[in-house]
Amino acid sequence: MTQSFTPSLEMLWEVDAPRVVLFDRFGFRDAVSAGRWISAVVVEEWGIPVDSCDRIVMSDRNALAWIRSGAEAYIVKWSVDPNRFARLAALATLTNWLGEEGLPVSTPVATSGGSLQVEVAGASVGLQRRIVGELLDVSNEIQVRAAGAALARLHASLAHCPLDDELPSSATGQLPVEARISDWLDSEQSTNVPERAVLELRRLATSQSSQPLAAQLVHGDFRSANVLVVEDRIAAILDFEEARFDFPVVELAQAAVLLGTRFRDWGPVSEDVRQWLLAGYQSVRPLRDVELQRWDALVLWYSLMFIPAGDDPAGWRAAAMRLLQGQ
Repeated sequence: MTQSFTPSLEMLWEVDAPRVVLFDRFGFRDAVSAGRWISAVVVEEWGIPVDSCDRIVMSDRNALAWIRSGAEAYIVKWSVDPNRFARLAALATLTNWLGEEGLPVSTPVATSGGSLQVEVAGASVGLQRRIVGELLDVSNEIQVRAAGAALARLHASLAHCPLDDELPSSATGQLPVEARISDWLDSEQSTNVPERAVLELRRLATSQSSQPLAAQLVHGDFRSANVLVVEDRIAAILDFEEARFDFPVVELAQAAVLLGTRFRDWGPVSEDVRQWLLAGYQSVRPLRDVELQRWDALVLWYSLMFIPAGDDPAGWRAAAMRLLQGQ
């Protein structure tokens, strides 16, 4: 097979020029240089010959490359942010453990030496097999319910994950829900929110149960962009880079509000979609009363967070006000 190293260059969500980013952040003069470097790393560390590098997508100081070796397709993920190297190694171990638990995740391919993540020339690099699938379609009730069930199974596994010491906990993830909402309402971030919504959210937050919730590892960014589907079956939950310690119901509410978001499309979803996700989740892991009592406040809070200060072409303000009408 003829080798080809002329990958297309793209930005995941930023509007910067890809060629400029490739040079300024990653140090490659052009796409061919980057493709050949990726090939050399995969051959050296994994012992896998690379026939082609077709695509490179960048975001911040992280990048993904689509490569092929014979009939096999892979994705190379690397970062040039040294502050993330330890975390990326821990996440590779976490994802591998979830795969062993039978969860639908994209597990890392071990190097010839048995490592799941390696540091090479100032970069932290991992390799995964490419999973075929389409991004979750939030207009498809079957897919959304399946996504809810998959998230519940993920939470159930993460609740007894033996690797939690490898991922540092954040202070925010341990704060009670009502304290987080109160802090947000008292901050400048809520100044563009309609007064009626502020009053209702404060009422909901202060009327919650005083019984504490238990924090655990959660995915951190469960939405359409990170869920692959094949024939209404969840093929993979992707991108654990935002994994954190938090309350499962907080992540579920966040997912219910942001489920339709992809890379550059951040519009709200309907109440039907939120209920489909919740129903799918509860078919596997029914929420306890103490979690259900916080549901309305959390969904409203996440809805209000995304109301922009200026123009609102996606309709977050209108979606939040419709939510208020149903309280």
